[in-house]
Amino acid sequence: MTSVLAAVIEAARAVGRAEVMPRYLKVAHARKNDGSLFTEADLAAQRDLIARLTAIAPYPVLGEEMADAAHQRLWAEGADGLWCVDPIDGTTNFVCGMPFFAMSIALLKRGRPVLGVVYDPQADECFHAEAGRGAFLDGDRLPLKTAPDRLDRCIAGVDFKRLPRDLAVRLAAEHPYSSQRNLGASTLDWCYLAAGRLHVYLHGGQKLWDYAAGALILEEAGGRAGAMDGGEFWAGDPWTRSVAAACTPDLQAQWLAWLAARSP
Repeated sequence: MTSVLAAVIEAARAVGRAEVMPRYLKVAHARKNDGSLFTEADLAAQRDLIARLTAIAPYPVLGEEMADAAHQRLWAEGADGLWCVDPIDGTTNFVCGMPFFAMSIALLKRGRPVLGVVYDPQADECFHAEAGRGAFLDGDRLPLKTAPDRLDRCIAGVDFKRLPRDLAVRLAAEHPYSSQRNLGASTLDWCYLAAGRLHVYLHGGQKLWDYAAGALILEEAGGRAGAMDGGEFWAGDPWTRSVAAACTPDLQAQWLAWLAARSP
């Protein structure tokens, strides 16, 4: 582990202790223009992360709880280095008392993550990776367990809300996997996939902060991510990327083949 990664992990844990968990089940909430929730905890955690991350490495910080214009400006300015943070992913869970939410931090260079940390402060689990150095849950290398070799034995993470209607209906009527989950925090979905807690994953459209850390953690754990149409995951618009991913290359091939056979 490099000194930068160690410092980022400590920053995530410190902000989780100081700004996030003291407000769990105790904070009022409001709605953004897109209907999603945000709280004082999101804003306080983002402010604290910005201060800590810029002290670790003086790159601009792009946070979810910023205006769209700021997102676009920071993305354009951050080619040589850009911190990307989601201070609380799974805010609805956080507000409602469901213990499945996380803080996500990525360092991107030339639009690709080179470092990723996803910290679940409720479970005190920290997933992390650096490009070319493997992925870990705290001190344990990912994945934690062996994946099944067949799609029909897999547990799938599927966000039905953001899928095309025809595909969602097909998955409900003739799903190719054994069982399905949708737990409400994309950043943790990626990490559960990397750990082998989930085996395949499908999402119709994620923002940069949803995948920046998690996609690196999955890739460094030996998993594969692509677009739902079978295209390159890292191509195209960074703000609306679809995801079809798996914890092993073989399961990814089976998953993409099933999706392709049922495309209109």
